[in-house]
Amino acid sequence: MATNKKKRLGKGLDEMFNNTDIQSVISAIEKKAPEMSQVKVSLKEIRPNPHQPRQHFNEEKLNELAQSIKEHGIFQPVILKESSIQGYEIVAGERRCRAAQIVGLEEVPAIIVDFSDQQMMEIALLENIQREDLNSIEEAQAYSKMMKSLKLTQEELAKRVGKSRAHIANTVRLLKMPRQLQDYVLNGVLTMGHIKPLITLEEDKALKVAKKAIDEELSVREVEDIVKGFKLQDARKSKPKVEKPREYTYAEGLLRKKYRTKIKVDDKSITIKYTDVNDLNRILELMGVIEES
Repeated sequence: MATNKKKRLGKGLDEMFNNTDIQSVISAIEKKAPEMSQVKVSLKEIRPNPHQPRQHFNEEKLNELAQSIKEHGIFQPVILKESSIQGYEIVAGERRCRAAQIVGLEEVPAIIVDFSDQQMMEIALLENIQREDLNSIEEAQAYSKMMKSLKLTQEELAKRVGKSRAHIANTVRLLKMPRQLQDYVLNGVLTMGHIKPLITLEEDKALKVAKKAIDEELSVREVEDIVKGFKLQDARKSKPKVEKPREYTYAEGLLRKKYRTKIKVDDKSITIKYTDVNDLNRILELMGVIEES
């Protein structure tokens, strides 16, 4: 249960969203924290934001945060909203709540706000993007969900999140990759750098290279080299073989028999191969260009 509750941030939120870019909203709320009467909320009453785009938390960094909280406490209150079901939902500060649980705290300082579902979704996405906590697939899924739920175009979403339309388009395009490749990134098995070169390959080849990269712990550069090799093979296979005219092959046979070396004949030239100076002199003697020694 929340204790010492006096005042919540409710009025002014809509105005804040309408009159400033979303990236500044969390900062604006946190700046108001000293003016607001913070409350203590039991961790048992707090649930994750249902719109949280981040699916995986870095365990090492979480433990580092937990150690910091153990030594210094929680300086920045988490931001919560009352759940329509029971307790509270996290708007911002899920890492702080998780770290507090690791330390064994029973409650955390919080500011209670009255966000709408749309605002919850946008804040959750932007908190993570600003702090670069999302991997590329989580970011793509979040953008896709926002566009569907809020009926936004890529251009409208780009303005809301402070990114270029091209960035939104390129990120969302990652969701067209095979699901297994997406899972490799989500689970941290491979980086986006490993996966990007595979997008140009057929699905079965892409999955084989991905598995090889995991099994052999290949670098991004090594994966890129494998993909380049595939493309060279495909280029050679797709290059049509030109049938050489019979007259040329006949002439090549006669010349090879006479000069006992590799000779190529095409529509504009005759190419004669030799191994060294002695072999060259031998061919010139056969041609009658120089006298036999």
